[in-house]
Amino acid sequence: MIIKSLIFKIESVKKIITNRLKIIEQNFKNFNNKAYLPLIENAAKLIINALKNKKKIMFCGNGGSAADSQHLSTELLGRYLKNRKPYASIALTTDTSLLTAVGNDFHFNEIFSKQVSALANKNDILFAITTSGKSKNILLAIDKAKKLGVKVILLSSNKGKHLKKKVDLLIPVPADRVDRIQELHISVGHIICELVERKLN
Repeated sequence: MIIKSLIFKIESVKKIITNRLKIIEQNFKNFNNKAYLPLIENAAKLIINALKNKKKIMFCGNGGSAADSQHLSTELLGRYLKNRKPYASIALTTDTSLLTAVGNDFHFNEIFSKQVSALANKNDILFAITTSGKSKNILLAIDKAKKLGVKVILLSSNKGKHLKKKVDLLIPVPADRVDRIQELHISVGHIICELVERKLN
């Protein structure tokens, strides 16, 4: 019985792995089409133009998207594939004193919008990430950015398509589950970083 149970568990694990890999592969195939490719190119162009004009890129997101924000900001400010000058980039997710103070004294919804209000200049770029398209603190940051003349790139999913008119550029990746969405998000971010680095290096 123990041997049969172990065999069953191994078969189940293999089935899960195979199934998930097929889903991931299909998601990337769906994303690799004429509708999405120009969005990535245009996002890179916006960032390149901003950096050329001595503007900065501000990233924000929650949870896994906060990690992606920090990851991508580091790729720009530090390096991606080449040793070169640093690009002006900041993740609005990293100052724990500020995040907890604003969250406690005001509201968690304001943790990004207050930073945008204080740090942003006209024609900077806010690179916002939300898998759901519903994150209130992201939406408020977008609203504040637009009022200040900041250009907004939004990396979301099909759930965020309703936000297209609120931003300068929306990239809605074709996946439904959060982890699958995030896998596409970091790939998009990496491609953008490579395009930026190739152009500005």
